[in-house]
Amino acid sequence: MATTSAAPAANPADRPVYVVGGGPGGLAVAHALRARGIRAVVVEKAEVGASWSRHYDRLRLHTTRRTSALPGLKMPRRFGRWAKRDDVVRYLEKYAEVHELEIITGVEVSRIERSADGTGWLLHGTGGRELTGAAVVVATGYNHTPHLPDWPGRETYDGDLAHAAAYRDGTPYAGRDVLVVGVGNTGAEIAVDLVEHGASRVRLAVRTVPHIVRRSTAGWPAQYSGILVRRLPVGLVDRICRVMALTLPDLSAQGLPRPDSGLYTRAREGAIPVQDVGLIDGVRKGRIEVVAAVDAFEEGGKVLLADGTRISPDAVVAATGYVRALEPLVGHLGVLDERGLPLAHGPQSPANAPGLYFTGFTTPISGTLRELGIDAERIAKAVRRQFR
Repeated sequence: MATTSAAPAANPADRPVYVVGGGPGGLAVAHALRARGIRAVVVEKAEVGASWSRHYDRLRLHTTRRTSALPGLKMPRRFGRWAKRDDVVRYLEKYAEVHELEIITGVEVSRIERSADGTGWLLHGTGGRELTGAAVVVATGYNHTPHLPDWPGRETYDGDLAHAAAYRDGTPYAGRDVLVVGVGNTGAEIAVDLVEHGASRVRLAVRTVPHIVRRSTAGWPAQYSGILVRRLPVGLVDRICRVMALTLPDLSAQGLPRPDSGLYTRAREGAIPVQDVGLIDGVRKGRIEVVAAVDAFEEGGKVLLADGTRISPDAVVAATGYVRALEPLVGHLGVLDERGLPLAHGPQSPANAPGLYFTGFTTPISGTLRELGIDAERIAKAVRRQFR
């Protein structure tokens, strides 16, 4: 049973710590700070958990209920082992309520910079609002802004093309020929959903063959293995995973050969494995056809694939990922790498920006929500040290 955190104390110069983003990472940090007597204010452009409510309908966590709970509040048993999207949204709303978090909604922070006196941080928000904090935690999320590749011909393509961010379920695609572009977890799950909703044909365009793992094997979740091996040498984990992959069907004949590079090597680069929720069965039975990557879009609703094949699907769903979109927010501070990711993460501030923290910009195989909770506690401890 969670208990309400202690009343927060004033920070230096009576400035709060601002947490940008009202998703799980931001809420967890705000609770951890409040529990240490530090006033934390969450600034969210929409509502608490809004990013989760926009996901497709069939989404369930690929991490277990127990390991996905944030510090200070368990997920209810009624959620089952793999919590649904709507249950996660309700949980986040309850989390904010139980811990009496201070949240400003409807304000989007567009830029963060040093305060004029150099002792804190100035946040520029919508409506000309300016907020000055003793520290700032950026928790705007790894999947922030939908990314649609600049394929040749995309702008003039007259076919039905949509990013996966706009996908809710397969009902509008019943009886249609659909091409899904991208074979991450989202693309794989949407392909399965389309089959189940009666699409006449489902093709899956693959550029880089993914590692595929069972979400659970004999009751043992893949996440538990990710937790156990996370601190082991990358090469050793790659070898272990290569042996484990032999227990899965060989889909080479269907266009999904086993990857050449190691699972953990790829995960460390940001490409987490695909957890199977029907993809393997769909590919084996021919309900999901694997095709080459998309090279271009052409007139007449045609799509040119990397192997020279031209197809004419009725609709295209681009599961091509998201970008962090941190450049307008903090790009001028010199705290991002060439990929647009923070140079420092968790309890570490960039050397040139003390008091600025980032959480939620990694994709750990041990489970994102689990690591967000761990990060929150570490960030709160770092901020507490800053205020001494």
